[in-house]
Amino acid sequence: MPRSKKRSNKGGGQPRRVQPFSDEDASIETLSHCSSFSDSASVAEEGGDVCEEATQEDFEYKLKGFIDSTMDKSAKARQSALGGLKTAMASKILYEFILERRMTITDSIERCLKKGKGDEQCAATSLACLLCIQLGPGIESEDVFKTLKPIFKNILADGTANIQTRQACATSLGVCSLVAADDILDVYATMECFESLFAKSYVKEDGTRSVYNAQTTVLHINALLSWTLLLTICSNTEVKRILKKHLPKLPSLLDCDDVNMRIAAGETLALLFELARDVDAEFEYENLESLCAKLRALATDGNKHRAKNDKRKQRPVFRDVLRAVEEGEFQTEMIKFGAERMYIDSWVIKRTYDAFTEFVGSGMNYHLQANEFIRNVFELGPPMMVDAATLKAMKVSRFERHLYNAAAFKARTKARNKFRDKRVDIGEFI
Repeated sequence: MPRSKKRSNKGGGQPRRVQPFSDEDASIETLSHCSSFSDSASVAEEGGDVCEEATQEDFEYKLKGFIDSTMDKSAKARQSALGGLKTAMASKILYEFILERRMTITDSIERCLKKGKGDEQCAATSLACLLCIQLGPGIESEDVFKTLKPIFKNILADGTANIQTRQACATSLGVCSLVAADDILDVYATMECFESLFAKSYVKEDGTRSVYNAQTTVLHINALLSWTLLLTICSNTEVKRILKKHLPKLPSLLDCDDVNMRIAAGETLALLFELARDVDAEFEYENLESLCAKLRALATDGNKHRAKNDKRKQRPVFRDVLRAVEEGEFQTEMIKFGAERMYIDSWVIKRTYDAFTEFVGSGMNYHLQANEFIRNVFELGPPMMVDAATLKAMKVSRFERHLYNAAAFKARTKARNKFRDKRVDIGEFI
């Protein structure tokens, strides 16, 4: 990550047959359970260490097998190996292991992107992103990104390339740039690449809009979201330039038929207004009244020609967007992970959190706990040291979850019945 771009507010040998990577392998506590099988405390302590080493060796052996299999002649085997590496990197911190093999993994990703097709290419783009997240900013991830960036951009610009691959490249290029780009000017150049895609969905000067199929619209959405992600690290001068260029045009995306495009455009507008007010406390938008009217209509959308699910999906988003644009407010959200908690209290943090979560998925809480780069991004400080006993104590038992869910269900039922009784009383009174 370029130092200038962070905002102030914030193996060799023939492998044996490799078994698929399982959730058990991905568990945070896999290496801490082995010592519980011994009755003697002293033997348990010594045996636990041996078991930890054996389990770690077995785990690393699987990973080495996956790396070797990414060069397999079979496309199915390569895709399976990419999937195994993705699962491992999303659920564990593998910095030391990856550091020694980063160029081998990079070469495999490059080969899969150039010679693979469809799903294999998509898996390779995701793995590239996870590789950068594992390495964090620095010379190592910069070397990885310098190798893969030209390939990403070539695929994005190639209208004949597989559309799903182009969609995946649009998303991965954004996150990789955030983590590994060593020059802010390179970031701006990548943003222009994204602009050339999503700007095609803008309304033209004559008031018409080009019609695209659903897959191309997804490509434009992914490009817009990646552009918005990189917008969070732009300098104040660049933010001002972007406001002047894009703020008059972005509201036209709110009229798109695709609900996800409308939502992406709304969240981008909210983030733009947030940045504009950070740069200039007296910022005013001349068409604020008409924009708020459009956002208010989307927040209460009752159009019969739109699907119920689409309306249900967009209403809460646009209520938050309207509050951000009109009042400069954000609905704070709390994220709990282990013994810690984090507050998402701005659109900048939300866009960044959503981008990382898209790749690490359910492993996000673990990365918030243990990944130094992720913790630095969200200003969480150094990782806390948590031993196995504390980790076990923090877990809620299945019986406790059952009691909690039963109590919650009982409370909901009681409240629902009480509400129904009120409706009956009102009906009788009328």
